[in-house]
Amino acid sequence: MPDNLYLGREYDLTTGTITDRPVLYPPRNLTTHAVILGMTGSGKTGLGAVLLEETLLQGIPVLVLDPKGDMTNLLLTFPRLSPEEFAPWIDAEAARREGHSVEEAAAEEARRWREGLAQWGIGPERIAQLREGADFVIFTPGSTSGVPVNVLHRFRAPGPEEMADDDQRQERVGGLVSALLGLVGREADPLQSPEHIFLSRLVEQAWRDGQDVDLSTLIRQIPDPPIRQVGVFDLESFFPQKERFALARALNGILAAPGFEDWRAGVPLEVDNLLYSSDGRPRAAIFYLSHLTDAERMFFVTLFLEAVRDWMFAQSGTSELRAVLYFDEVLGFFPPYPANPPTKRPLMTLIKQGRAVGLGVVLATQNPADIDYKGLTNAGTWAVGLLRTERDKERVLEGMEGAAATAGSGLDRAALGRALSGLRPRVFIFHDVRAERMLFLHTRWAMSYLRGPLTRAQVRQLSQMRPVAAPAVPAAVSAQAVPAAAAAPARPAAVTAPSGPPALSADIPQVFLPARVTLDWALHEHEQQTGRTVLAVAKRLVYQPRLLAMGTVHLTDEKVGLHHTERVVRLVEPPPPPAPPNWEEGVADLAPEDLAQRPPEGGEYGPLPAPLAQAAQYARWSRLFADFLYRNVRLSLWYNPVLKLYSRPGESERDFRRRCEDVARARRDEEAARVRDRYAKQIARLQERLWREQQELAQDQVELEGRKREEQLSYAESVLNLLTRRRPSYMISSVSRKRRLTQQAEAEVKESEEAIRVLQKQLEDLTAQVEKEVEAVNDRWAATLEDVRPVEVAPRRTDVVVDYCGLAWVPFWEVEGRDGEHLLLPAFGGA
Repeated sequence: MPDNLYLGREYDLTTGTITDRPVLYPPRNLTTHAVILGMTGSGKTGLGAVLLEETLLQGIPVLVLDPKGDMTNLLLTFPRLSPEEFAPWIDAEAARREGHSVEEAAAEEARRWREGLAQWGIGPERIAQLREGADFVIFTPGSTSGVPVNVLHRFRAPGPEEMADDDQRQERVGGLVSALLGLVGREADPLQSPEHIFLSRLVEQAWRDGQDVDLSTLIRQIPDPPIRQVGVFDLESFFPQKERFALARALNGILAAPGFEDWRAGVPLEVDNLLYSSDGRPRAAIFYLSHLTDAERMFFVTLFLEAVRDWMFAQSGTSELRAVLYFDEVLGFFPPYPANPPTKRPLMTLIKQGRAVGLGVVLATQNPADIDYKGLTNAGTWAVGLLRTERDKERVLEGMEGAAATAGSGLDRAALGRALSGLRPRVFIFHDVRAERMLFLHTRWAMSYLRGPLTRAQVRQLSQMRPVAAPAVPAAVSAQAVPAAAAAPARPAAVTAPSGPPALSADIPQVFLPARVTLDWALHEHEQQTGRTVLAVAKRLVYQPRLLAMGTVHLTDEKVGLHHTERVVRLVEPPPPPAPPNWEEGVADLAPEDLAQRPPEGGEYGPLPAPLAQAAQYARWSRLFADFLYRNVRLSLWYNPVLKLYSRPGESERDFRRRCEDVARARRDEEAARVRDRYAKQIARLQERLWREQQELAQDQVELEGRKREEQLSYAESVLNLLTRRRPSYMISSVSRKRRLTQQAEAEVKESEEAIRVLQKQLEDLTAQVEKEVEAVNDRWAATLEDVRPVEVAPRRTDVVVDYCGLAWVPFWEVEGRDGEHLLLPAFGGA
């Protein structure tokens, strides 16, 4: 379980002093989200940096939207706290105005940071722990100053599960189209705008056909789309061609703009790949946006929030904090009604549903009027610093009352209003609806050097000084089962191919692949790959013969509980016998339903090589393919021998380790509970005896007081009788008896006190023994997470099945260019 976040210490507003009571904030409370409010100079950025530093120290990843560049300061951590570390980030002009050199200013900043951290009990070793324990990456969408982000990756068709979920698919299409229209300055209502509805139909139709949406293809389709009716209206009535062409021209302006290629490059915008580094460290993924225009910033933030929402929907439920989304300076992205930018809907969804999957959303801004009222009332934690106006204070009071009412707690509005007027820099009203009381927080000193927003040049400089391991960019699926155009053999246009397939022996199985790729798209793909434009003067569709092998490998291991099926497809040009086909090549994405048994209409057929016309060769190739599958198809799993856990097929080492952590944590908690249960009766008996002894002590003390009073009265009476010479011997005896009773009562009190001391010592020892055993349990289960090793599952011969090994006719576009160049372009999209 993560430790609490050390945010600072409580502040006494009446005396104006910082107390010695630390403010420790449970990370899981962030799942009810937080709002940080404060004007410039309030310390809002410092509190945000402290919150993120502590979150990362607990192994929890953070996603940071940084419109102004302040949060890039998280990378300015200097473990040695030396002037040399500070020097590159000193404002030389500001130092000159103050009459200092850069070296002098750096020395002063180093001293100030070292002393400031020391006052809060933070040393260089904690800075080193933060720097080494987390992976800090600055992402720069639309720029190569930091790590670029491929936002157009979001245009790819979603997986089958998301396509099957109508709500999720429509939300993704709507967000994508809203972002795209916003980029060209068009605020479109998803339910009323013809252009929004039209583009949504185009995108959804492509995805339903299993096609990724490419911006250039989308622009080409807008004037002449594959749809002719929208609802009950024909397309021209709903969205005339003139308006469609204007939209296409606006979008084309974006595509043709200098620097647009930077939006295609870099890391795909997929949250799963952003949260952790390749070595398993939590990542601070900081998205630097200050270099973008307002339209570009809205475009990116919309797509980013949509990506986070898609990630959220794919997560299982948890009560623990899994990740934090920190949105600095949220002005304009989450405004109150009636404003409705495309960022508002996904952000509201994250706030309303993020808690269930452990996503905490933190919104920071200067003015409470920047945030929608529903968003304010959904925040479980408020940190409110200095505010500009009385109106701002009133809005904060209304929002905090709403949040308290939602949580079922109360709030003293008058006292809170007075407190808002008495704040100072770095002092915040800190209200957590889960806590017993509201308090005043004085933030601790940030470990990060808060030097102010970084420029794009400084981001590039920081990336060069402190290289970061950016997430790996998944390689595009580029393995071709057919020759690429650049490698295709040139055929003279004068050669005439037969218009039908050759006659073959009935013993040779053959299938036909459909031509799914149009000539325009094939030329576009070729131009994208080669960077050269082709002007076609002649074209024809030609089916070329290939060897198609399809196999199924059943990987079974009862010990692991594994029942996995692997499908393998190869589409190759076999070499002349006896050389075997190279099964390492020709990877293809084909299913039985893609194969036609009869030749399609149209097209011509290339010559059939002799080996492919010999029926006996296919039996040999089938045996070779089966042997290839048996020797090469393996399933690699991860195994924890202590927990006796195996990874699932396709589960990464990181995800498996996290699952092991969940299992180990559950087993640890069960064992710790058993330890506590084992001692619970002994502790209860000791507590019961201690209570009885305390009751007895109280009675003994009352009796002792009474005996003392009786002894004093008896003594006074004896003195009086002695003076009056009445019954002196009797009085002396009475005084002596009272004294003995007093001494007896004193002895009983001391006996009870000693018994209580012994019982308290026994209770302390027993409690310490329980905690020692629980700590040993924690250490033992923590050690189980270290032993994770790879294992490999191989098939048996009987587990390998060759489903098909035969001839396949594959379509190509044969093109003659104006310059005499001959190209052979794939016309089937499944390879």
